[in-house]
Amino acid sequence: MTAPPMKAVPRRPPRRGARDTAAGRVSSALWFCGPLAAMVAVWAVVVAVSDVPMRTFPQVTDVAGALGDMWSSGDLLRHLGASLRRMGIGMALALVTGLPFGIALGASSALSAFFSPLLRFSVSLAGIAWIPIATLWFGYGDRAVIFIVWNSMFFALTYNAMLGVRQIPTQLLRAARSMGTGRLRMFWEILLPGALPSIVTGLRVGLGYGWRGLVAAEIIAGSAGLGYALFQAQKYFHTDVIIASMVIIGVLWLLMDRLLLAPLERRTVERWGTTGARDS
Repeated sequence: MTAPPMKAVPRRPPRRGARDTAAGRVSSALWFCGPLAAMVAVWAVVVAVSDVPMRTFPQVTDVAGALGDMWSSGDLLRHLGASLRRMGIGMALALVTGLPFGIALGASSALSAFFSPLLRFSVSLAGIAWIPIATLWFGYGDRAVIFIVWNSMFFALTYNAMLGVRQIPTQLLRAARSMGTGRLRMFWEILLPGALPSIVTGLRVGLGYGWRGLVAAEIIAGSAGLGYALFQAQKYFHTDVIIASMVIIGVLWLLMDRLLLAPLERRTVERWGTTGARDS
């Protein structure tokens, strides 16, 4: 008795969702890079047509040459490493101090009522306005720059953490308290996860403030870093190096925001986002 012939199993076509996602990413990248490419093209044409001297505004090729020189001399890695190190330390300090404080404000109406006026007052002064007094306290160097980064980020993180806790549904908090949840467990399992979407938004905003504060502080108080390189180039009228440093600062922030912060915010909202808000 012969076995029945085996039927060929048709191959499954690739999932439409995966293709759509890949195409969407490519389309999004093109839409994102398109304006930047158009700006560079307009820049090249305007400088070429107007014949403006390089000391006033360099050509695209001059800036590319300055970038190559900074790379070959090692200055680019040295300044970039100094800026990223200060940014990382300042961000870590802001997270360690700002998140617990903001969550405590959101969880306690008494603390919030007491500190809210001071918090709102300090938001307008955060960052660059503190550079003069930071140099008096810490001198010129890493500590002053790190303080400015911390100061720029602290209030944004604190405020968004407070708002995130207030958006946690009241029923969830009451249920946790009725089950005898302790303060430490309440913090790690209820308050922090519930406030996480708002915290990540605050981190994204705070890093923007911290990045600007970093560059400004390095111009005044730094001895290395991207802001310091930009300011030193101004002393010697190296406009190509100034523009190159500005390009590095802008591109680095775009990469951080596009590749790290925006996906983190989106995934956090998808995973931990809650609906409803606490009773005011």
